[in-house]
Amino acid sequence: MDFNYSPQDEAFRNDLRTWLEANKRHAPAPRNMMAEESDDDWKDRVGWHKKLNEGGWVAVNWPKEYGGRGATVMQRLIYREELQRLNLNEPFIGMGISLLGPTLMHWGNDEQKRRYLPSILKGEEIWCQGYSEPGAGSDLASLQTRAVADGDDFVVNGQKVWTSMAQHADMIFLLVRTDPAAPKHKGISYLLVDMHSPGVTVRPLVQITGGRGFNEVFFEDVRVPKKNLVGQLNNGWQVAITTLMFERGGGGGEGVMGEVTELAELARRVRRNGGNAWDDPGVRQKIAEFASDAMALKYTGYRQLTRQLKGLPPGPEGSMMKLCNTELALRIALYAMELLGPYSQLEYGADFAIDKGKWSLRMLAARGPTIYAGTNQIQHNIIGERVLGLPKG
Repeated sequence: MDFNYSPQDEAFRNDLRTWLEANKRHAPAPRNMMAEESDDDWKDRVGWHKKLNEGGWVAVNWPKEYGGRGATVMQRLIYREELQRLNLNEPFIGMGISLLGPTLMHWGNDEQKRRYLPSILKGEEIWCQGYSEPGAGSDLASLQTRAVADGDDFVVNGQKVWTSMAQHADMIFLLVRTDPAAPKHKGISYLLVDMHSPGVTVRPLVQITGGRGFNEVFFEDVRVPKKNLVGQLNNGWQVAITTLMFERGGGGGEGVMGEVTELAELARRVRRNGGNAWDDPGVRQKIAEFASDAMALKYTGYRQLTRQLKGLPPGPEGSMMKLCNTELALRIALYAMELLGPYSQLEYGADFAIDKGKWSLRMLAARGPTIYAGTNQIQHNIIGERVLGLPKG
C-alpha cells in the first residue's frame, strides 16, 4: 500500500479541515457511547448529522449521483483521521448510511433509490436492522418471521431481537420468510417496513450497562406494500449478505489504540506497592503487548484498504478484524479492572470512581461486540473454513 497522499487527497483534507474548524462548535460534547443516552443526547447527535450534511460531509464515500462526494478509499481514511484529530464523532444515527444505503445502491430499483437515499442523507428517516430473532442469531437463516402475500401487500408476523436504535427508527430493513417450504437459505425476502405501521411494537431491552439501545420488535399483521421488496422474491439471502459485508468491512485498529493510550495513562495514576502501577515492568510489558496487537490490527486494516483500492472483493480481513478487535478490547477492559483493584467495583458515575467509572462500564459492555455482527465463534469458523481450508466441525 502506498502511504503517500495524492494532491487530490490533500485538497480533500484541507477542505474538510477548514469546514470542521469553522463548524466544530455545533458538534455534541464527547460522551461515553456505552452509557444510557438521554433524549437531548440523541437530538444533538441528529443535529450534528444534519449539520455535516449541509456541508456535504455525510456519506462522503457514496457516489456523487446519490448525494455523496465520491470519496476514494484513502479520502474516507482521511475523513476519519480529521474527525479524530478534533475529538469529534462521526454521528451514528442508525443503519441507513453504512448499511441500507449501499445495499440499495446495489439491489434497489430506481424508485426505491429516489425514495429512500435522500432522506437517509438528510437524517429525516432513521433506519434499524431487522435480522436476529430469539431462535435465529448466529444461524440467521433459521429466521421464522413470516410475510404472506395478500393483494398488493405482504402481511408480516413475527419477532426480531437485539434491534439497535429501534426506539428511534422510522424504518426497518427486514428479513422475512416468504416460502416456508424452501431450504432455509432460500425462501427469504428483504423488505423495507415503516416502523409506524399498525401492528409494530418496540420493547426496550435494558443492558447490563443500563443502556437501552437494544430492543425487541414485534410484528402483528403488519401490512407492507410489495413495492418495498428489495431484490427478487425468495432471494433475499443474497441481499442480506451484501448488507453483512458492509457491516463487517470497517476500519482498522485506531480506536483500540486509543484505549491502549488511556490504559497507559491510568497505570501512571493508579497506586501500587508504594508507587505507580506504571513503575512495575510487568504492567508496562502487558500494555506494550496490547499496543503491539493494536498496531498489528491497524496494518491488517490497511491490507483490507489495499484490496478495496485494487477493486478486489472483501477478503478474510473483515472477519479477522472483527474477531481480533473485539477480543483485544475485552482483554484491555479486563486488565483495567486488575489495575483498579477495589475501585473496579464502583459503577459508572459513582462517587470516588476513577475516571468517573468509565472502565467498569467498558468492561460490562465489552462482551457485546464479541456477540453481535456475527459471534466470534462464527468468525473462527469463517476463518478456519474459508481461509485455512479446515474441514467443517
